[in-house]
Amino acid sequence: MKNNKSALKQGLVRCHECGKLAKMRESKMCLRCHSVLHGRLPQSFQRTLAFLISSYALYIPANLFPIMTVTQLGKVGEPHTILGGIVALIHSNMLPIALLVLVASILVPLLKLLGLSLLLLCVHYRWQVNAKRWTQMYRIIAFVGRWSMLDIFMISILVSLVNLGGVAQVLAGHAATAFAAVVVLTMLAAKSFDPRLIWDVQEPLQENEK
Repeated sequence: MKNNKSALKQGLVRCHECGKLAKMRESKMCLRCHSVLHGRLPQSFQRTLAFLISSYALYIPANLFPIMTVTQLGKVGEPHTILGGIVALIHSNMLPIALLVLVASILVPLLKLLGLSLLLLCVHYRWQVNAKRWTQMYRIIAFVGRWSMLDIFMISILVSLVNLGGVAQVLAGHAATAFAAVVVLTMLAAKSFDPRLIWDVQEPLQENEK
């Protein structure tokens, strides 16, 4: 006969930092990494929602304002937004780099924002879903989000290397700051979200799904 009780109801809790399973009654600290044990991360939903709203607010200027301006021989070039830079790369016959920037700087942040939004909606409205697959989706979001920093790394390198005074210079735009903030905030949102909340809202019948 299957045990329908969750791990939390049996007094077991998983450390959010290292993953070790422990008994709450025996210790309030993880024996492996010494982190404080929580049945669920405190205020996980509220903190994730706050980070997510801030990310959406900054995502708009990150894509509307120029992210980089190139100056050559004292002549200031046309400022490029992220999308404008992708178009310029395509016109320069650098399609692979353009696709890389498109995926890392446009698609990944947007999909991460939408994915985290779906996770919050699932918890808030108690959607009956395949919790295992949604947990896997969360893990993918948390893993790939860091690669959104590709544009910021590229601009940082260009600003440092291409600084030849009146000959050539690369200037970072306001969108670079906004975009970096979006990436950091979405990473914090993914970190603060507790995927165990997805399982909490499922009916007992769906908890036994494989």
